[in-house]
Amino acid sequence: MSLRRQLLQVARLAPRRLGDSTDLVRGFFRRCLGDDGIGRDRSGKPDLYYTIFALAGAQALDVEVPRDATGTWLRGFGDGAGLDLVHLGALARCWSAIGAERMPGGLADALLARLEAYRKPDGGYEGDARLSHGTAYGAFVALGAYQDLEKTPPRAIELVRGLKRLETPDGAWANAAGLPVGSLNATAGAVTLIHQLGFPINQAVGDWLLRCEHPTGGFLAVPGAPIPDLLSTATALHALACLERRISSDVHERCLDFMDTLWSAEGGFHGHWADDHLDAEYTFYGLLALGHLAL
Repeated sequence: MSLRRQLLQVARLAPRRLGDSTDLVRGFFRRCLGDDGIGRDRSGKPDLYYTIFALAGAQALDVEVPRDATGTWLRGFGDGAGLDLVHLGALARCWSAIGAERMPGGLADALLARLEAYRKPDGGYEGDARLSHGTAYGAFVALGAYQDLEKTPPRAIELVRGLKRLETPDGAWANAAGLPVGSLNATAGAVTLIHQLGFPINQAVGDWLLRCEHPTGGFLAVPGAPIPDLLSTATALHALACLERRISSDVHERCLDFMDTLWSAEGGFHGHWADDHLDAEYTFYGLLALGHLAL
């Protein structure tokens, strides 16, 4: 199962925890997409990256997506010339979300050719031209784009080998080589990628992930961070599921309590306690976290 389908499958379980509030979230995603089928960033500008999450959230909750309108907008990006790695991957994912059969002929191959321009000598991917190596996030974006376009990355084993240099002494991963401490999202990305490619994963990483839990619930982006956040919580729960590592009932209840603190009656989720904004990205991660907590 592709990464996109796997995430959607979990997010579709969120209504078990949302209950009567599910319709509020549906309304939120309807507003995020609008009649033009375009997601917007936090400043209100149309953006491919946020459109990914608006589409995914709508699909997870069976909200009708204006596919024709979205497709018209996507065609304006052509073959992705001038897009960075993240937005190139987003373009591929958006096309997949509304139906790859809507893509102009030859576009999938053209997008993947552009994606290969971001491949590094170690076989990984990264959008920063200053870095000579790939990152866990870059590999995650690239793998998702290939899967969305129903392809497999060439030399996929090199993606896993490239992660080796990003391992940290504490048993996790970082997004740069030589760091003494891992970061949760890089670690969760590496675990998910390795799991997707079917390679074995050191189960001890599950212990590292659980050590990132905040005493009041939720997960920290890095050990010692002052507050937990929603992205780290959702990705930690997903990585633990990839490892087939069940969380204790105490951790489960604390995570649910943490999710409650981020909920807004407007139908969305805040990214962390100091975040006053609501957007499609964090609200989709809210669905992902709740989906795992519903299992």
